[in-house]
Amino acid sequence: MENQSFELRAKQAKKLVRRELRAVSDSKKAVEMAQYMKSAMPFYGVQKPDRIPIFRQLSRDYAPTCQSEYIKIVETLWEGDHREERYLAIDYAQKFVRFADCASLPLFEHMIRTGAWWDFIDPIASALVGSVLQSERQSVAAVLNKWIEDEDLWIRRTAILSQLKHKKATDRTMLFEFCLKTMHEREFFIRKAIGWALREYSYSEPEAVKEFLLANKSELSPLSFREGAKHLLKSGLFK
Repeated sequence: MENQSFELRAKQAKKLVRRELRAVSDSKKAVEMAQYMKSAMPFYGVQKPDRIPIFRQLSRDYAPTCQSEYIKIVETLWEGDHREERYLAIDYAQKFVRFADCASLPLFEHMIRTGAWWDFIDPIASALVGSVLQSERQSVAAVLNKWIEDEDLWIRRTAILSQLKHKKATDRTMLFEFCLKTMHEREFFIRKAIGWALREYSYSEPEAVKEFLLANKSELSPLSFREGAKHLLKSGLFK
């Protein structure tokens, strides 16, 4: 009975989201947003400021009571036909991330593999997978060590970006190892992820990043090196 109740509430949440998105949809913006994101998945044409009231209502009326309900609602919202439904699924998952743990990783992995584009993957990596990593570092690190070897570039990108918000709590060994394992790839989204991850870490540990960049300059792509060194150059720590 409890699972049926969660499923019903998830369907109601999805119905709410669709109804409210349709009410403020804009066909012209929908085309423009799809073109910008190079997306075959359609948009309603509802930009973030106009999604905020919908998100607030969703969060208020359908706040999860437990992890099972959390997973069911995120999962159901993610199955939407339009991109904004997936944005709201991610926002919802992030707001109630306290319900997430290792048991949520299969859901997040599904979202990454089926989302397969940066606008979905980046917040999932940093705000969802990254949050679980902080609370269950050993267990999640074991998963990420497999993900960095995965054939799916978005799974690999997630592994690289999973510590973006960790600052001084970053597992330096793991971050640098992931960069070393992927630095020979020609894929833009991997090269960009390496640079982004290193740049973020350089705000907390500039000397460590500087040393890594110099030691691997000949092997890192120009993009990864340039992005990784941005803060160091701006602050005068790197010349």
